[in-house]
Amino acid sequence: MPASPSTARAINDRLALRLLQQEGPLTAGQLKQLTGLSRPTVADLVERLSDAGLITVVGEAGEQRRGPNAKLYGIVADRARLAALDVRTESVSVVVADLVGRVLAEASVPIGGETGTGPVVEQAVSLVERVAKEAEASGVPPRADVRAWGSLHTVGIGAPGLIDPATGELRDSSGLPAWHRRLVAALQERFPEAHVSVDNEANLAALAEQRDGTARDRDTFVLLWLSYGTGAAVVLDGALRRGASGGTGEIGFLPVPGTTGLPSATDCDGGFHSLAGSAAITELARRHGLSATPTGEEPPAAALVRSAVEQAAGRTAPVTGPASGAGAAADAPLPEARQAAPDPAEAAGAGLGGAGRFLDELADRLAVGVASVVAILDPGCVVLGGEVGRAGGEELAARVEERVRRMSPLVTEVRPSTLGGGAVLRGALLTARDRAQDDLFAPTDR
Repeated sequence: MPASPSTARAINDRLALRLLQQEGPLTAGQLKQLTGLSRPTVADLVERLSDAGLITVVGEAGEQRRGPNAKLYGIVADRARLAALDVRTESVSVVVADLVGRVLAEASVPIGGETGTGPVVEQAVSLVERVAKEAEASGVPPRADVRAWGSLHTVGIGAPGLIDPATGELRDSSGLPAWHRRLVAALQERFPEAHVSVDNEANLAALAEQRDGTARDRDTFVLLWLSYGTGAAVVLDGALRRGASGGTGEIGFLPVPGTTGLPSATDCDGGFHSLAGSAAITELARRHGLSATPTGEEPPAAALVRSAVEQAAGRTAPVTGPASGAGAAADAPLPEARQAAPDPAEAAGAGLGGAGRFLDELADRLAVGVASVVAILDPGCVVLGGEVGRAGGEELAARVEERVRRMSPLVTEVRPSTLGGGAVLRGALLTARDRAQDDLFAPTDR
C-alpha cells in the first residue's frame, strides 16, 4: 500500500533534516540531488520546515551567486539546548551544546571520596546550571519560542554500571557510589521539562567511536573500555546490543587465569577487572620499575602506558612471544599459547627494556579478554577504548592483535581509540542530540 500524502511528507521532511545534520547547510538543489526528490517536492518541504522554525537561510552558495537557488538552508541550531554529563566515581564533566551538537560551554569538577551523597548531588547539579549559564553568555541567545536556558531540552548522562532495559534507570550496583543514582532523579527534578536519560559509559563510548572515532567504517565491533575500571560494548550489524538485563559487556566479571580467585555476583575482583583495571595496571608498571604522573583527571594507568609507549617506540622488536619479566602473574598459569617466554638474549638484543616488557605483559592480559569476546561474537574488530586504550595507541593494539591471532582462528583487527576518555561525553551528547531531534523533528499535522 502506498504511503498517504501526509506520511510521505513526514518521511521526506525527516530525510531532509537528517541530511542537513550530517552534511551541514545545503541548497535546495543539493537537497534535490541527495534525496532524489523532484524540484517541486523539495520546494514544498523547504517551505514547510522553514514555517515550522526547523530550518532557516544561513548563507549563499558561492561568492558570486545570488537568487533563491543559491540560498543555503541549515537547521535552526538554537531551537533547543542540550547537556551531556560524564559521571565517574571521582569526577563529573558537563558540556552544553545547541541542537546540532556544537559545544557552547563545558566544565568538570573533582568529587572527593569523603563527600556525602547529598552535597555531591547538589555540586553536580549546580555544575550543570553554571555551564548552561556560561553557554548563554558565549552563544546565540535562545529564540523567543525556545525553552529557557535553565530548562534544557535534553540531558544525556554516561555512567558506569548496569542500565535496566525495562526502566532505563541506573541499577543499584555494588561498588558504585550512591550519588550516581540520586543524580539522575535530582537533574530531572531541577529541570522538569527536560528529557533526562542515562546510559552505560562503555555503550556511549562505542556510539561515539562509531560515529566520530576509529570505528566509523565498522557495523560490527566490540569496544573494550579501559579506564579506572573495565567494560565492553557490543555493536552487531550497526546496533548496540544490551542483553536481557542490560548487562552485555560486563567483562570485568569475566573469570580469567592470572588472578587470585574468582569474581562474585557483587564484586568483580578476581575477574578480568583484576588484570586490566587501572589499579592492576599501575601495580604491573610498578613491578617493572615504571612511573609517570597523570595529567588532569585521567587514570594513573593511562599515564604509565603512555610513558611506556614513548620509551618503547622505535626500539621494540616485533612481538614474537609474551615476555615473562618480573611482573608476570605468578598466582595462576596463563593460557598455554602464551606461556613460552622469549629467549632472554633475544629480548636483550631487541632492546626490550622495562617499558617493552611491561607492554608485552599488559598485552598478554588484554588478549585474554579480547580472545574470550572474539570466540563468542566474532566481531572482526576490537577497539581498545578509554584513556588507557588511547594511551597505548598502535603500539599496544598491535601487541594485543598479534596475541589474539595466535590464540584464535577468527581474524580480528585490534584498533586503538581515537577519542579516549572523551568518548563518553561525546556519546552522551550524540544521544541527547538524537533524542532532541527526534522530538522536535517529529511529524505534525501541518
